[in-house]
Amino acid sequence: MLLDVAPTKAMSEQLSLFVKLRRTFSTIVVLFALAHGAHHLVTALPVPLLPFIRNEFGLDYAQAALVVSAFSVPYGIAQLPSGWLADRIGPRLLLLLGTSGLAAVAMLVGVSTQYYVLLVLLVVMGLLGGGYHPSAPSVIVSTVEPSRRGSAIGLHMLGGSIVHFVAPLAAAAVATSLGWRSSFFALAIPSVAFGVVFYVVLGRWGLNRVARSSSPGGIEDVPAARADWRTVVAVIAMASVGTAIILGTASFCPLFLVDVHGYPEQHAGAAMSLLYSGGLWAAILGGHISDRIGRLRVIVAVALLSGPLLMMLGSGMGHVGVLATIVLLGGAFYGASPATEVYVMANTPTSRRSTVLGLYYFGAMEGSGILAPLIGFLIDRLGFTSAFLASGAMMTAVAGVCTILIWRWRREHLAEC
Repeated sequence: MLLDVAPTKAMSEQLSLFVKLRRTFSTIVVLFALAHGAHHLVTALPVPLLPFIRNEFGLDYAQAALVVSAFSVPYGIAQLPSGWLADRIGPRLLLLLGTSGLAAVAMLVGVSTQYYVLLVLLVVMGLLGGGYHPSAPSVIVSTVEPSRRGSAIGLHMLGGSIVHFVAPLAAAAVATSLGWRSSFFALAIPSVAFGVVFYVVLGRWGLNRVARSSSPGGIEDVPAARADWRTVVAVIAMASVGTAIILGTASFCPLFLVDVHGYPEQHAGAAMSLLYSGGLWAAILGGHISDRIGRLRVIVAVALLSGPLLMMLGSGMGHVGVLATIVLLGGAFYGASPATEVYVMANTPTSRRSTVLGLYYFGAMEGSGILAPLIGFLIDRLGFTSAFLASGAMMTAVAGVCTILIWRWRREHLAEC
């Protein structure tokens, strides 16, 4: 009898694991992970190609930063109206613009020959690309059980992270052989094609609108009167400012590696894959941990660690130390994102989720676009070390203040409820 019971128990455990994996890695989550990859196959290009662009147009650090800001500033601005529109007309059209529309304009970037034309096209890219992030998470969490939302969002991020990891390597290889314009053109073609297919599939599945009510496995509604708005705002502020500081600082890593550490341009551009490699492990890990120990703990812990990491980047370490710090910064950026997105949606009324997510992404993307020229100005005047130390100090101060407010306001809200 004992021989019969053991295999049955083992098979039951394996079946349970299979069911959990199937639910987490559902078809729709995998499809959105691929869409996320198609989106970032294009958005990942400006920073690693920055050394090539700078040399062709003879730019200083501040002018080079405008190449980053020309995309990231409108990309951030577009998050606000895109989130509002997704709550009212549904996410499908915005997701098409954020994949195929974005990539089509990137192909025009690939044939531009003048600096200011390049900047204008990057602005248009940013405006079109801003529709993706406020739209996708709301659809995903509306189809996933509460205990697996962090893992599902982590998988969605993994799709973008894999591409973020590969794109700089591919872009650097193509740019070395054929020029940086060819990188934009070649990598945009798959995104155009996938975006159209994605739009058609969503239409056939009837996903023109996000579910407005609680469904089996879906995310429950939160009445506006019961929402913990102060804590949500504090979380958004800390997460968006943290993302802005990390991305704004990291945009200069290729130039830092070229000008301070003597890296060839193609190696420096490819090294940005180390930052994006955090999405290959930290997104899934952070989402899974947040499902187990709570979203706020993960969000706060990562924010408090990010400031010291930025300071380490400018501390005069050798090659290995700099590259390792870039990897850890990528882990910090990606590790907290699933917890942040799920926490915001779980504590926001259904009809406002994409709008609030748009606010979060607006702060992150707009902030990085604004900070990049400021950091470039500091590098021109004080050097990389002082600029990176200033970024780390700013991150530490913001994380400390927001952490105190989060725990205070959260306790008060729970007491009132």
